[in-house]
Amino acid sequence: MSERFALIHNPRSRRNRREDGSFRRCASQALGPLFFHSAAGSGLVAIVAELARREIGVVAIDGGDGTVSDVMSAIHQCYPADALPALAVLPSGNTNLIAADVGFGLRGEAALERLSVLASVGGLRRQVVRRDVLAVCWSDPARPAVLGMFHGAAAFTRGIRIAHRPAILNRFSHDLAVGVAIASSLGRLVFRSTRRQWLGGDPMTLAVGDEAPRTADYFLFMATTLDRLPGGMWPFARCGGGGLSYLSVDAFPEHLLSATWSLLRGRSTAWLDNSPSYRRGRTGHLALRLGGEFVLDGEILDSGPDGRTYLSAGPAFDFIRNI
Repeated sequence: MSERFALIHNPRSRRNRREDGSFRRCASQALGPLFFHSAAGSGLVAIVAELARREIGVVAIDGGDGTVSDVMSAIHQCYPADALPALAVLPSGNTNLIAADVGFGLRGEAALERLSVLASVGGLRRQVVRRDVLAVCWSDPARPAVLGMFHGAAAFTRGIRIAHRPAILNRFSHDLAVGVAIASSLGRLVFRSTRRQWLGGDPMTLAVGDEAPRTADYFLFMATTLDRLPGGMWPFARCGGGGLSYLSVDAFPEHLLSATWSLLRGRSTAWLDNSPSYRRGRTGHLALRLGGEFVLDGEILDSGPDGRTYLSAGPAFDFIRNI
């Protein structure tokens, strides 16, 4: 029994911008009205609302992490909570952390052909991996929640701003751009004029789970629902089970360079978990109060007039794998 799937294609994603239009022609011919050029904001919500009305159970997303976040957020608004579609993530963007963990494994015409074959035999959900996503809510109940899978604040936001500069973004692939951003960020710790500003961190109030809130200056904060990152990086604690993995680093942390070296290689050291400067773990929800912006899946977002945001694990999506 054949299945139907829709494809949401972001022509502005980094790798899609390089194509000559042949993929779009093939996708339009193969899928007809179920092929969409992605639109921003209300345009994308209207597309996803139409998919929900048609009860489309599989959505392929051709773009980077920001596109995946936008589509998941629209799905959260439009689909019933107990009938979320499965997602096939095709890595075509500046950031592809989500695809590196739960992606389909193919992109372009190869992905379209494989998805069409699976659909023709009713096998789209044959190989799936289930993951909680990371939901960000604001204190304003009128502001819709945003779904993603990787959150960062403080020095992480500064690093992303560096990686997004045209001088870097237009010259390097994203992996290299992130490397340049990390090198530039660490380089700022060498110079006296910027070292204190960066190491001094940002004021933040953080509540982990049901623990009492802790207000301090934080050098770095990150949280994710992913299970792995590219290149073996894993700065979070190795503890199984779902939920949000998080890492907070206090201002002026001890042994920062050696900690960075260990965490970027995915190695855990006993001293780090015993250090008061570093806190890692897994939880179902977090509450943050920030004085500035934060990053979700490569996109910089504001924290609202009062700076209060709430992070939670879920809902859970099925991600289709080509295995």
